[in-house]
Amino acid sequence: MRRRRAVLPWLASIPLFIVAILYVYPLILVAINSLKSFQEIMANVMTFPTRPRFENFSNAFTLMRYPSLFLNTLIATVLGTGGVVLLASIAGTKLSRTRTRTSWLLFMVCVAPMMIPFHSFMIALVKVAKTLHLTNSVWGLAVIYWGLGIPLSLFMYHGFVKTVPRDLDESAAIDGAKPLRAFFQVIFPLLKPVTVSVIVLNVMWMWNDFLLPLLVLSGEKKAMTLQLAAYNFFGQYKIEWHYAMAGVLLTITPAVILYLLLQKQIIKGMVAGAVKG
Repeated sequence: MRRRRAVLPWLASIPLFIVAILYVYPLILVAINSLKSFQEIMANVMTFPTRPRFENFSNAFTLMRYPSLFLNTLIATVLGTGGVVLLASIAGTKLSRTRTRTSWLLFMVCVAPMMIPFHSFMIALVKVAKTLHLTNSVWGLAVIYWGLGIPLSLFMYHGFVKTVPRDLDESAAIDGAKPLRAFFQVIFPLLKPVTVSVIVLNVMWMWNDFLLPLLVLSGEKKAMTLQLAAYNFFGQYKIEWHYAMAGVLLTITPAVILYLLLQKQIIKGMVAGAVKG
């Protein structure tokens, strides 16, 4: 019986290990081919490079104009995430604290867009963005991210705020603090776990997003993001696979590092936010 109990966890982990390999395999293949020459990739994408070509990264770095486009991507991500956190936390707290049918209806309306596929309204979104002069601008891209990122973030905040005692609101009001001041000084610091989750989830999405920047920024080269720069290696008549693979790694590395540093806080925040959601 003891041997069975010792063996069962190992047997149960085998399917999980296989699934993990399947998920990581494309990234491993990208890393291997980023160190090959174009001829080696065309010959066989499955083999290891005969000689690692680290110059692929330096060349891709230069061709992508990495520093300037890194700044564009960073601005869009930081502004987009900051706006989502600010608006979703305030709205989520207010809707969670207000126990009325109207509040419940507004909450359902706010989170309903999570169920609508982006591809079904992206053309209409681009037309609205052009009307509001939000296209061809990193700042406009960040504003559009607010509307797309708030529903899920609001849902997470709404559930987490229920775990915060209402007595804190009453104590702040007795001390003379107005609702907005009470929120930022008393309630918001207690929302740190879910805030970290919201930040990381939105940062990873916005940083790695390709389709929305393609639709909104395709007409302005100076406002391009790293994802669009990596896509430029896929030309109409020739695909520079060695630079494309190196560019992909250069693009996703910052997001991967952020996730590895904050993965414990992500899981903690998501679990805590689901306690009374």
